[in-house]
Amino acid sequence: MESKIVYKILELTDLGDNLLDSFKRYQETKNVWYLEEDELKTKDDYFIDDWAADKKKLVIEELRLCVTNNGIVAGAYDGKKLVGFASVESERFGSKNQYVELPYIHVSSEARGLGIGKKLFEICCKESRELGAEKLYIAAHPSIESQAFYDAVGCKRAAEINDDVFKKEPLDIQLEKIL
Repeated sequence: MESKIVYKILELTDLGDNLLDSFKRYQETKNVWYLEEDELKTKDDYFIDDWAADKKKLVIEELRLCVTNNGIVAGAYDGKKLVGFASVESERFGSKNQYVELPYIHVSSEARGLGIGKKLFEICCKESRELGAEKLYIAAHPSIESQAFYDAVGCKRAAEINDDVFKKEPLDIQLEKIL
């Protein structure tokens, strides 16, 4: 019997030290998008993303800081197990303060392909509108698969680039979603 995924907005008390213990960030990338002379192109690039315990602790700290600063963290649970999460920062930016950032949206590797990421993204869009934003800003993983997800949920290349976000991961593709 298949379990039902439950979605909820997380509070600080939900963000315990063990939150990500069973979360599998694993992603094998073979091809990526990259920007050359303002044009997106693809190339072969093989690497594996997988979070070790120290990275998971850092992510939990960043999620706690997000909630503390009036941002939101949404979680997707299969029973008591976290299988997906996303966060939206409350700080507005852009030429008209139209953006808020979506720094995290991840689905555990064993739970991908079930629509969890799409539902988390919808929740983040709704919460972003409630924060007064007009656009969601995403520094998106350049893998073909990640970019296909963002394309499927209606994201486009960002009209404005946030230099602080860009500098953290300069190979990411800077996207936006009009809310």
